[in-house]
Amino acid sequence: MAKYNALGMVETFGLVYAVEAADAMIKAAGVELIGYENVASGYISVLVAGDIAACQSAVDAGVKRVNDMEGNLHSSVVIASPHPEIYKIIDRYSIDKILPSGE
Repeated sequence: MAKYNALGMVETFGLVYAVEAADAMIKAAGVELIGYENVASGYISVLVAGDIAACQSAVDAGVKRVNDMEGNLHSSVVIASPHPEIYKIIDRYSIDKILPSGE
């Protein structure tokens, strides 16, 4: 996995809200969708990466979308200059490892 200047994450309850957040995040800024994780009991985290400003804009857009839909936003964060060890966690949830090959 490539190393990025920043990581952005939005966690919400429910697939519909997670997909809406991801859509808003990708459309709002030049970020790459890294992956997602069904954390537990319906909580889903969406992860994006890019430069710091893009990740902040993306996370803000994802949070706004969930709130506008009156969804259950659990948390959000932007991590600037993530430590290389963080990628051991992030890599586990990358899209290419979650989806079967060819999709």
